[in-house]
Amino acid sequence: MAGWQVSGEMRRDERPKNDFSKGSIVGNILRLALPMTLAQLINVLYNIVDRIFIGMIPENATLSLTGLGLCLPIISIVIAFANLFGMGGAPLFSIERGRGNDAEAEAIMGNSFVLLLITGVILTVAGLAFKRPMLFLFGASPDTISYAERYITIYLLGNLFVMIGLGMNSFINAQGFGTTGMMTVLLGAITNIVLDPIFIFVFHMGVQGAALATILSQLLSAIWIVRFLTGKRTILRLRRAAFKLERERVLRIAGLGMSGFTMSITNSSVQIMYNAMLQKAGGDLYVGIMTVINSVREVISMPVSGLTNSAQPVMGYNYGAGEYKRTRQAIVFISVVCITYTVLIWLCVHSFPEFFIRIFDHSGDLVEKGIPAMRIYFFGFFMMSLQFAGQSVFVGLGRSRNAVFFSIFRKVVIVIPLILILPTVFHMGTDGILMAEPVSNFIGGAACFGTMMLTVWPELKRGGRECGTGEKA
Repeated sequence: MAGWQVSGEMRRDERPKNDFSKGSIVGNILRLALPMTLAQLINVLYNIVDRIFIGMIPENATLSLTGLGLCLPIISIVIAFANLFGMGGAPLFSIERGRGNDAEAEAIMGNSFVLLLITGVILTVAGLAFKRPMLFLFGASPDTISYAERYITIYLLGNLFVMIGLGMNSFINAQGFGTTGMMTVLLGAITNIVLDPIFIFVFHMGVQGAALATILSQLLSAIWIVRFLTGKRTILRLRRAAFKLERERVLRIAGLGMSGFTMSITNSSVQIMYNAMLQKAGGDLYVGIMTVINSVREVISMPVSGLTNSAQPVMGYNYGAGEYKRTRQAIVFISVVCITYTVLIWLCVHSFPEFFIRIFDHSGDLVEKGIPAMRIYFFGFFMMSLQFAGQSVFVGLGRSRNAVFFSIFRKVVIVIPLILILPTVFHMGTDGILMAEPVSNFIGGAACFGTMMLTVWPELKRGGRECGTGEKA
């Protein structure tokens, strides 16, 4: 086949390796999910360990934590572009691999890599040029701007490493190397955890030390990924011959990646609105509380995110191979697990909010005001399971329009207007601002999952006619 000619050194008996159309569908998902979920846990530690250590700074811990929180929208924008080409390319890569079209799969991976490099450079230059006005727009005050600016300057200088680390690890997981993907994140996380206290407390670098530890960790992860994808252990390789950008292929990658991109961009927009409105209604204290809430959300979303991300290459591969019954089995499995988990974790957060808050900050005022804020914000979290499951199916099967629509619908159409309306029109203050999230979870989650069941499910039962890329399987 054409793919074997492109990968000339690949032996014919290696082609069936990591064939997701064989064996138990649940087993295939779990074999990826276990290391990938652990990788997600490590990645969460990667993202929040800075906040944990900053919360331990003897002086101005809350202001430092709030300053870092103001940087989250910018970081979300970086993640958005990593998702655009990483999460956009990897499902297409899986579908082509399932069809046996290795040449196109390698071309997709190569194009994604080049797009990540180009975008990383552009974001670094633009971010450094406009960082200060952006931070004030995002809710910075004269007391917090210096902490935010110091952190984001160093982070942006290492932006290229972040793009490669986040974007290209998807292509390791898409080939079934979940353990290797986990090791990518583990390498960076351990480095970050070791360097954070050294830079923050030993060298007294504060938020700058936290940012430096982060980008050095991402540098190691990026090197690890590139070495693996160009080495002999991988099934399909990252090759220079695949770097030439092809317009139609780029549009396919960006089109499918638009879901993950939109989710991150809308998350950034929501963070901006939350910070700005909370600054207006409650001051720096509530911006700090929002930083803690965002951190807790990352932790408790990790297992379900790991499961749904690991199911995407399995669903995409089986769809590409024409195994529609197995695709349906994957949908049922992830839906049941997502719903069960989110109900249980919501009960934990509602019952023990102080435990989660004190992981990041011990300030009396922040804990006191943060407890009711946590209960309001996370009330509808169990409905997010439907959003997770529905989005995962849309992305895994290449239905980019659906995935993008529901990303926009929940955040832009529901959350942002409610953040503005509830505290101003109904005079609900900070409680009204926080209430926007659970309302969106109920409406958006039900709409996303319901649409998936009414559209994708019947098409899979009929044999997958025009269910993914618009082509008849």
